[in-house]
Amino acid sequence: MENKEQVHVVIIEDDETIRNGFAYLINASQNYKVVNAYSNVERALPNLVADAPHVILLDIELPGIKGIDAIPKIKQLLPKTHILMLTVYENEDNVFNALTKGAAGYLVKNDSTEKIMDAIQEVVNGGAPMSMNVAKIVIKSFHKNQNSPLTKRETEILEQVANGKSRSKIAKEMFIDLETVKSHIKHIYLKLNVHSREDAIKEAKNNKYI
Repeated sequence: MENKEQVHVVIIEDDETIRNGFAYLINASQNYKVVNAYSNVERALPNLVADAPHVILLDIELPGIKGIDAIPKIKQLLPKTHILMLTVYENEDNVFNALTKGAAGYLVKNDSTEKIMDAIQEVVNGGAPMSMNVAKIVIKSFHKNQNSPLTKRETEILEQVANGKSRSKIAKEMFIDLETVKSHIKHIYLKLNVHSREDAIKEAKNNKYI
């Protein structure tokens, strides 16, 4: 698509301030038009075919149907539409789930307006825009030992531990219970045959599990 063609965008975001902010900024450019904006997937799905967007900005943390779960539903309705995921928190599971289900790119909500606008145009032109931190996650994954005994979630938690974060902070940032974090850490220790945080980090780094 050439730049002079107007790019039609749909926003699916439950935060009204963010939704309206994105709509205002996108509509401020004559090359872009927000044809509709929705607070959840359930409201969007019956209207998407009629909206016929080139690009959908889709929030991951939505009430009801989650953004990641909505990707295949949207792709079934609009196979040629590009989906850009929006999130406040980058974690490896979300990145890979979104990309493997058909998302074209992955952006963080605090990215600059210019970066988000560039991403919309880039995805229309066939690119796969990502925030720098998300790109680092993808690249880092290729350098890891693929034979790690740890699950993706255990690996992610151990990386957070290695970065000095407390169990309660990890639970809060990953939207899981503190007990779930403790359970994962227990399994990590068992799998690595260690008994302390320091030994777990050392073992994982030596074997390129993190």
